[in-house]
Amino acid sequence: MKMVVGLGNPGKEYKKTRHNVGFIVLDNFLGNVKWKNQKEYLVYEKNINGEKTIFLKPQQYMNLSGLTVKKIADFYKIKNEDILVIHDDIDLKEGNYKLKINSTSGGHNGIKSIIKYLNGNDFLRLKIGVGNNKEMLTSDYVLGKLPKIEFENLNKDIYKNIIINFIEKGVADTINNFN
Repeated sequence: MKMVVGLGNPGKEYKKTRHNVGFIVLDNFLGNVKWKNQKEYLVYEKNINGEKTIFLKPQQYMNLSGLTVKKIADFYKIKNEDILVIHDDIDLKEGNYKLKINSTSGGHNGIKSIIKYLNGNDFLRLKIGVGNNKEMLTSDYVLGKLPKIEFENLNKDIYKNIIINFIEKGVADTINNFN
């Protein structure tokens, strides 16, 4: 069993912001599906080529994401190495991506929370570049709306292929094929 987590903030005001890249990529991957709406999270289960996969969008603010990820991982007995977390990264140029495992949070509060609650950093991360504007507060920048072209770029096949590869072949193969 695998779990794919998209990070973002709940609420319409955050819908197309840089910080919601994880939610956006999951929505693009799954299309128009009926998420099971729990108070703390949205969850969707899908069998992909014989692998049961849990898709998760925590519905607390970013710095509390780890609580939900831990709760769902424990419930389904999903090991850290069977978790993929998709999130924004201000240190990568818009449209670039990087796959990481066993690394620090890089200052990302959602990842800090997940590392804390999973008691380790041995889960795969798909870091999607949103760039940075040094003339703005980081919080204002990541909570700012994505320009149309950047929003449309989040529907790239590469992200869909990474998710499928992770589900079917795991961490090592995904890193070897896409980094």
